[in-house]
Amino acid sequence: MAAVTSSFSLYTLSHCSQRKNLSLSSSTRFLAPNSESFHLGPNFSLQYVAIRASDSASRVVVRCNSSLSDIPTVSETKLSFLKAYKRPIPSIYNSVLQELIVQHHLMKYKKSYQYDPVFALGFVTVYDQLMEGYPSDEDRDAIFQAYINALKEDPERYRADAQKLEEWARAQNSTSLIEFSSREGEVEGILKDIAERAGAKDSFSYSRFFAIGLFRLLELANAMEPTILEKLCAALNVNKRSVDRDLDVYRNLLSKLVQAKELLREYVDREKKKREERSEPQKANETITKCLGQQQISALK
Repeated sequence: MAAVTSSFSLYTLSHCSQRKNLSLSSSTRFLAPNSESFHLGPNFSLQYVAIRASDSASRVVVRCNSSLSDIPTVSETKLSFLKAYKRPIPSIYNSVLQELIVQHHLMKYKKSYQYDPVFALGFVTVYDQLMEGYPSDEDRDAIFQAYINALKEDPERYRADAQKLEEWARAQNSTSLIEFSSREGEVEGILKDIAERAGAKDSFSYSRFFAIGLFRLLELANAMEPTILEKLCAALNVNKRSVDRDLDVYRNLLSKLVQAKELLREYVDREKKKREERSEPQKANETITKCLGQQQISALK
């Protein structure tokens, strides 16, 4: 995504229906659901998934719909992830991943949530941006598998749908992208279904992942004009103001992650150089010892 030169982050949540802040803290911010059920707040922390309210002795756990007894808690989703991927993750990646899975859990278990490929494309875009430069491609894929499985969804479906939309978008232009409703095709059908559900309001759950998925479609179609986004939002029955706001968050904060990774690379390079400098005298001594040994052997002969 060469066109994106910005950053992404984590927001905080407080349960608006009860007006109790979750008081969690983190130096890294990311994507939170945009809904009536949750309010974005300034502080968010991962170590507290289940807490006690100050005015109550009862245990408060984060749930999207408490009336459904089979919905797992955030802590259960996080535990599933940790059980599936047990290897240590570098802190710069782990802090964002841990908060991201909390936000994704809250999106997934909203009553109006329904999986759609644009949402999947948005998440895959975010994940690939986050994990770009990860030391091991194999581990990066394993983390993705563990993450999506922890949310009781299909990681292969996420990847396949994201790839399908990316390939479709590359073949589009500014005009064809917004005229999907007048054409037939698999992706066109997906977009028509989204437009229908978004128009019905109750059967569509907007999220920042969805907004980023739209942004990715525009990017791949080389249709970045603001008017094209406005027309696409109108065709999909999505609030453009919400999309603009969420894309601003994505653009403005992506650069911070890039900067953090750069600092990490500089640190790793410094440590590597220090180790090399410390090893040079040892290598020199080993070379001298080896040469002296060879000379002694020659003299004995």
